[in-house]
Amino acid sequence: MPTLADIQAARERVRDEIVLTPCTRSLVFDDLVDADLFFKFENLHRTGSFKERGALNRLLHLSDEERTRGVITASAGNHAQAVAYHARRLGVPATVVMPETTPLVKVQNTRRHGAQVILHGQRFSEAIEESKRLQVERELVMIHAYDDDLVIAGQGTLGLELAEQVPDVDVVIVPIGGGGIISGTAIALRALKPGVRFVGVEVEAAPSAWLSRQAGTIVEVETSETLADGIAVKRLGDRTFPIIEEHVEDIVVVGEEDIARAILLLLEREKTVVEGAGASPLAALLSGKVRVLPGEKVVAVLCGGNIDVNMISRIIDRGLVDDGRLARLRVTVRDRPGSLARLTALVAGAGANVLEVAHQREFADISVGDVEIVMHLETRGREHVDELLVKMRGTGVQVEEMAVPQRRPKNAPRG
Repeated sequence: MPTLADIQAARERVRDEIVLTPCTRSLVFDDLVDADLFFKFENLHRTGSFKERGALNRLLHLSDEERTRGVITASAGNHAQAVAYHARRLGVPATVVMPETTPLVKVQNTRRHGAQVILHGQRFSEAIEESKRLQVERELVMIHAYDDDLVIAGQGTLGLELAEQVPDVDVVIVPIGGGGIISGTAIALRALKPGVRFVGVEVEAAPSAWLSRQAGTIVEVETSETLADGIAVKRLGDRTFPIIEEHVEDIVVVGEEDIARAILLLLEREKTVVEGAGASPLAALLSGKVRVLPGEKVVAVLCGGNIDVNMISRIIDRGLVDDGRLARLRVTVRDRPGSLARLTALVAGAGANVLEVAHQREFADISVGDVEIVMHLETRGREHVDELLVKMRGTGVQVEEMAVPQRRPKNAPRG
C-alpha cells in the first residue's frame, strides 16, 4: 500500500508535467445541495482526466531497458490517453488495448497521441486479458490502469492538492471504477486530515465495490452498457480493495438517469463538460444518495471530461424531456379540416412551441372518425406541461403525455 511519503514523492516527480486543476466553490447548485459544494475539475487535464497523474508516475519509474521495450495497457479510454500522451513525450513506444465499445472520441485521441490501439472484446475485462497475452508475447511492460502502487500513488497527488485548496474540507465524493483515484486520494488526505469523510460512487451497471463491501471480499460483476463507461469495471483491484475498506466510509450507487441529469446540469449551470463517470458524484448528491449537512465543505471530484459529442446531444435531449422542457403528447381529435390548426393554435396560446407533428390513422387505437396526433413540444418545464394538459383537456381535447421508458440494469442494487 502506498504511503503519504510515496504520494508526496510522486507529486514532486510529476509536478511540472501535470496541470494543477482548480477546485472552486460552486454557487449555482445552492438550490439543490445544502452544503458548500466545491468541484475539483479533473476534466481539465491535457488528456481530459485524472489518469495522467498515475500513468506519468508509473512511466517515470521505467528503466532505460524497459523504455526501449515499450509499454502496454488496457483501458476504456482515459488511462489509454494518459499513457499514450506521456509515453510519446518520454519517447516510450506504447500499445493500448481498448474494448470495441469504447467511445470513438477516446479511441481517436489515443491514436492521435501516438499509441498503437488494438480494439478487443466487448468488456474492459476482455481487453485486460488480451493486454496480458500481448505483454508476454511482445515482452512489454504493463502499466495497469489502477492495480499498481505507483499508479495509486500518482492518483493520490489529487489528495495533496485538495488539502491545500480546501483546507477545511469535510466530505470528498469520488467515482469508483477500479478504485485507483479514491484509494490514492484517501491515503493522502486522510494522513493530513483524519476527519475527512470519503464517499465512493459507482454506477448501477457495474457495482463491484458496493457488492464487495456487502460480501467482505472482491466480487466480480458482469457489466452492462452505461453512460459512465470510465467506471464500468468488472472488479476492484487487489490493491485498491483493502484501501477502500479502510478509508472509505460510504459507497453509493447511482442510475443512468441520475448521471444524465448531472451531465446536463454541469453543462448548463457550471459551463463544464464532463463524462458520465465524472458526473457521478454530483448525481449521487442530487439523487439524495449522499447526505450532507448545511455548512459542510463538500468536494465532488469531476474525474474526466472525455465524452462523445453525439452522446452529449442525446443526453441534452433526454434531460430536457426529464425536466419537462421537451414533451411528447398523444392527442386525439375529430378527423376534420381545421382540427390540427385549432390544436396548434391552442398550444401556441399556452406558450409552448411545436417542434414536430405526426398523424396516426391506420395504426392508432381510435375510432374511425378520429385522428391521433403525436406532438413534440418545447416548453418551460414540468409545471408548464401540466398547465398545458389542463388547458387542453378543458377545451374537450383528449390528451395524454407519452412517458419515456426507463430500463434498470441487471446488476442494480435494490433499495
